Amino acid sequence: MMKNLILPSVFLATQLFSFSAHSALFDDEEARKKILEVEKNVQSQNQATQSAIRDLKQSNEQRDTITKNGFADMQMQIDVLKQENARLKGELEVANHKVETTLQRQKDLYTDIDERLRKLESAPVAETATPTQPAVAEKNSQEFQLLELANGLSKESKHKDAFNVYDKFLKDYPGSSLAPDAMYGLGYSQFALKNYKSSIATQQKLIDTYADSPKVPDAIFNMANSQIQLGLVPGAKKSLRDLIAKFPNSELVPTAQKRLKALEAIR
Repeated sequence: MMKNLILPSVFLATQLFSFSAHSALFDDEEARKKILEVEKNVQSQNQATQSAIRDLKQSNEQRDTITKNGFADMQMQIDVLKQENARLKGELEVANHKVETTLQRQKDLYTDIDERLRKLESAPVAETATPTQPAVAEKNSQEFQLLELANGLSKESKHKDAFNVYDKFLKDYPGSSLAPDAMYGLGYSQFALKNYKSSIATQQKLIDTYADSPKVPDAIFNMANSQIQLGLVPGAKKSLRDLIAKFPNSELVPTAQKRLKALEAIR
């Protein structure tokens, strides 16, 4: 009977041991699977991390290259701009020097002209160019009196007032026989007021409008004086030559010849 009890007990113990071993074996396989799965995940993450690191490194290298190239290009542009600025600065200095030299030459030319004219002429310009009493006039007429008023103001060197009166005369009496005298007086007043370009225009209008007037020689001479003041030496020479050639009997010819001689001596 004891034997009968022992055998079942041994069988049961054997079954329990077999089940326990099988259970342990199952747990080890699951653990290995988990470990392999974790290792695989870790390996995959490592690969992803390494790839990301490589991409980041490549991106940084590309960025550094672009940055270096950009800085190099910028520095090159800066150098070019500096060179261009230096060139323009040099050209500006040369241009300024040329302008200063030209202005000084013109100043010296005007000074030389004035000195030569003073030496060659005994009388000032005003004595030969001041408006004189008109040859044709009705002394009791209003136009004659108005012109006389303008001439008196001019002789008193009240050139602005004289200009206004001459201008009024030409507006009030445009068809008067005294209009050439008034127009000459107007141009002379402009000359005295240093409005040389306007004076030339007025005297040229007199010459063109009243070609047969006795005031034409005076207008040409006054125009030459304005041209001298403006430094228009070639134009002044031409005006003086025209005066001498066209009006050889004019009392202004000797003075015109002296003035032309002075201008011809200037190189």
